[in-house]
Amino acid sequence: MKLQRMNRRALTLGALAVSGALALTACGSDDTGSSGDSSSSASATTAAGSIKCDDAKGQLLADGSSAQKNAIDAWVKNFTQACNGVQINYKGSGSGAGITAFTQGQVAFAGSDSALKPEEVTASKQVCSGGQGIDLPMVAGPIAVAVNISGVDSLTLDAPTIAKIFDGKITKWNDAAIKKLNPSAKLPDLKIQAFHRSDESGTTDNFTKYLIAAAPNDWKYSGGKAWQAKGGQAAQGSSGVAQGVKQTNGAIGYMELSYAKDGLKTVDIDTGASAPVKASSDGATKAVAAAQVVGTGSDLSLKLDYTTKADGAYPITLVTYEIVCDKGNKSATLPGTKAFLNYIASQEGQSILSGIDYAPMPDAIISKVRSTVASLS
Repeated sequence: MKLQRMNRRALTLGALAVSGALALTACGSDDTGSSGDSSSSASATTAAGSIKCDDAKGQLLADGSSAQKNAIDAWVKNFTQACNGVQINYKGSGSGAGITAFTQGQVAFAGSDSALKPEEVTASKQVCSGGQGIDLPMVAGPIAVAVNISGVDSLTLDAPTIAKIFDGKITKWNDAAIKKLNPSAKLPDLKIQAFHRSDESGTTDNFTKYLIAAAPNDWKYSGGKAWQAKGGQAAQGSSGVAQGVKQTNGAIGYMELSYAKDGLKTVDIDTGASAPVKASSDGATKAVAAAQVVGTGSDLSLKLDYTTKADGAYPITLVTYEIVCDKGNKSATLPGTKAFLNYIASQEGQSILSGIDYAPMPDAIISKVRSTVASLS
């Protein structure tokens, strides 16, 4: 069985590499339908052999988290090759936009890096006939702190220093606090350019939750999807932040690991563990494995430990939820929604994640997700 999974994963890597590269420039677009490149016969064969389409047909509209956009694109490519009667258009407009679209009945499901708030659950009852919106944790990933500093190939930072940088309290790369954490690095006398999200973002929410928990004396903001600190450079979506950092010498920004490519360096985080922790899929999975399910009923929202000191556990980790009605889904989109969610929660759907810089959900959590998806009505 293990060998079969490895073979499946190997067959899909070529297609996923193309899909992930395209997703880097497509964040916020709505062109992730069934018109994908059909030349990847290996991916299509693998998907067709295991994906259950059931009665899925027509068009599914979805919106939300740009953090999961690269994963969604890879999943959509496989799913629509197997189920060619379905078109899925996922706009990675950000978690806030996705939740709004969901509570207004504009999409079949939404992606969010933050669980629904009580008022959002209340709003969802207007579109979920006899039910409400629920959170299904589907994909995890490290939020990388990425830098572009000429002459600096590796950098270690801790939570207080990161907080001071993004709050404008540390303004030069050769600041004493950064030197202390990097005694052998040749740090330049260069102005720090900190990039943050301009849109409401679950990535911002999780990044600031980390700062609030791990650097409470240095980050005094209340947190949330909207960036609250003054100053810095703002950019739309994770792809916008990544592009801004890439184009600016002296820049730093926060983004999902899948966006921290092409010339960007990721910061190692000093958590107090035996060694600084690199941003990695394995590190994110270790962090999520210690999470607690705090949702009630069908809701599976999680509580993460942002102050973990466990060796190898990467503390700045987010979980993206697919938000859907537990009951009262529209009859026209329910079969397609269930079929797609069944695939992405399956062993095969989860197995592609680590190859594109995401982290699969731990078995104990994803098994509950599968049961919940099966009960959607």
